[in-house]
Amino acid sequence: MTTERDAGMQEITAKALQLSGLAEYQRGAIVSRTLIDKKIGTVTIFAFDEGQGLSEHTAPFDAFVEIVDGEAEITISGKPLTARAGEIVIMPAGEPHSLRAVKRFKMLLTMIRA
Repeated sequence: MTTERDAGMQEITAKALQLSGLAEYQRGAIVSRTLIDKKIGTVTIFAFDEGQGLSEHTAPFDAFVEIVDGEAEITISGKPLTARAGEIVIMPAGEPHSLRAVKRFKMLLTMIRA
């Protein structure tokens, strides 16, 4: 039996796709789409409308962020930095961090749990 999640994976597996087209902007919202969800980690694309963000939190694993489009302010342990399309940020495990869309932006988030 094919689950909805399996069907979604089949839609994007073994194809050349434009990363920025896998999550669309929505006014006043954050949109996310999990591309890979395995026991050892996840890969998720996010689209943040301008002014949207994630409040400060921590994660038990390092997180790799690639900015695909736009501009984000990412604060790690109280230190803000600006990240733009084509740039990456590694958010270390256990460090408090938050994100805010300076301009609407898309990011690819990779979390490895092992």
